[in-house]
Amino acid sequence: MTVPVIASLSRRYPDYRFLVVAKKPLQDMFYGMKNVEYVEACYEQPGDIVRLMRQLRALNAHEVIDLQDRLSTRLVRWHLQLHGARVHSVHYGRWRKRWLTLVGAKYHDALPSEFDRYRDTFHRAGLETDTDFESLPVNKAAKARVKELFGERKGQWVGIAPFAKSESNMLPYRVTKQLILRLAERPNTRVFLFGAGEVESEMLSQWAGLHKQVESVAGRLRLGEELELMRQLDYMICMDSANQHLSSLVGLRAVSIWCGTHPKIGFTGWKQRGEDILQRSELACRPCTMHGTSLCRFFNYACKQITAKQIIQHIYE
Repeated sequence: MTVPVIASLSRRYPDYRFLVVAKKPLQDMFYGMKNVEYVEACYEQPGDIVRLMRQLRALNAHEVIDLQDRLSTRLVRWHLQLHGARVHSVHYGRWRKRWLTLVGAKYHDALPSEFDRYRDTFHRAGLETDTDFESLPVNKAAKARVKELFGERKGQWVGIAPFAKSESNMLPYRVTKQLILRLAERPNTRVFLFGAGEVESEMLSQWAGLHKQVESVAGRLRLGEELELMRQLDYMICMDSANQHLSSLVGLRAVSIWCGTHPKIGFTGWKQRGEDILQRSELACRPCTMHGTSLCRFFNYACKQITAKQIIQHIYE
């Protein structure tokens, strides 16, 4: 969710140098931003944090923008502040988000989106942003690789990303299998399954065997190649998960399914349509969590009672 904001900064301040520090190999999300450098940092152990502090201090950053405001990032920014850097941190609004989960979205106004929180943080640092971002530029090498693997696009290509970090954010497997089969049975339709991790890859491979028009891409593509495949799709069906936001980076329309979480907390995708959000809006217990949970307070997961028929009907409409 930081990418549209950082892309705006990169374009508005071409003479500035921006260093993005994060834990995973996500540099492909900043493709085409010539004045943005990606620093992959590992800080699983206490000693790793010390090494990261030294590494960042050597880069001589004038401003430090903390977009996470967690214990590890606080330690890093405080250390850099002691060595002369000006620091700013995001106002994450954790207590307001937690309060929304207690009173329910039916009785609470929508909170500011994460995009607004990030933009406000940069504004306090004296950097103006805009909302002009539409998609990342085409990565020609990644696009050629996608064409080599999957051929020329014919008919309709559909993406399905059925997983999320928490059980409360996912549809039942039975519904997911029905959805995959119904879409694959449509004429001239090819279904691509997205996921990450060993367990997810194995399950998606099993589901891909249900129909010849279904193919799993989990574990087969680098991030840049995944983004270019998404760019070829007609639409993506996903949960409240990372794939909703990856779709937004290439201008792909995402039909997102929200179960335990709720869009009012502020995690909807960049310029995604509100009518493409599917949820049990009549449930007073939603949201029960900010990011997802493996427990249901009523032990019935009523928020997950969305059928494959409802999803497909929305797509037809």
